[in-house]
Amino acid sequence: MEKHLHTSTARTLKGPRRMARRAVRRSTSPHWQFFRGFLKHPVMVGSIIPSSKILIERMLKPVDWESTKLFVEYGPGVGTFTRSILEKMGEDSTLIAIDTNPDFVKFLRNSIDDPRFVAVTGSAADVESIVKEHGFEAADYVLSGLPFSTLPPGVGDAIAKATSRVIRAGGAFLVYQFSPKVLDFIKPHFDHIDRGFEWINVPPATLFWAYTKEG
Repeated sequence: MEKHLHTSTARTLKGPRRMARRAVRRSTSPHWQFFRGFLKHPVMVGSIIPSSKILIERMLKPVDWESTKLFVEYGPGVGTFTRSILEKMGEDSTLIAIDTNPDFVKFLRNSIDDPRFVAVTGSAADVESIVKEHGFEAADYVLSGLPFSTLPPGVGDAIAKATSRVIRAGGAFLVYQFSPKVLDFIKPHFDHIDRGFEWINVPPATLFWAYTKEG
């Protein structure tokens, strides 16, 4: 009888412990955080699946890393692009990642230990003030995966205008989207836009490299 009670008690304890371990694994998993963020803020997260490595490399290929002092990322999510940017950046460069989702920002702060990295909870429309608050006058490059076509009315326009003002002469706005409608937002504010398409991603993505005029 005592053996039976001991076994039952052990099984009873194992249940909560197993659930606790699973909860910990989920809380530290980038894929779980990304999925959870999509469920909580589907309008602000462009895809339910993080970007592919091939998309990341192609999107970042035109960047002149040697001349980059400040790189800004909109909607970093769980840091799929963020980590690749940090790997390529110089030691004296800074990456500011801006996200409206505090869960993503908290996850990035806890999972990325790099003095060059700054995670900010806020709107990309406020990029100018955020950049100045961190001691910079302009950004060399800005990357965005925000779903412009599903943003609330006026937000996409505000972000495009603010971005064109914050990027230095000769810099660029790098945009990956699952709808080409973003071109309507960025075209009025940039002098030259290159366009591409990447099939090896879920879903396939349209890519834009929007450049400012050299001074």
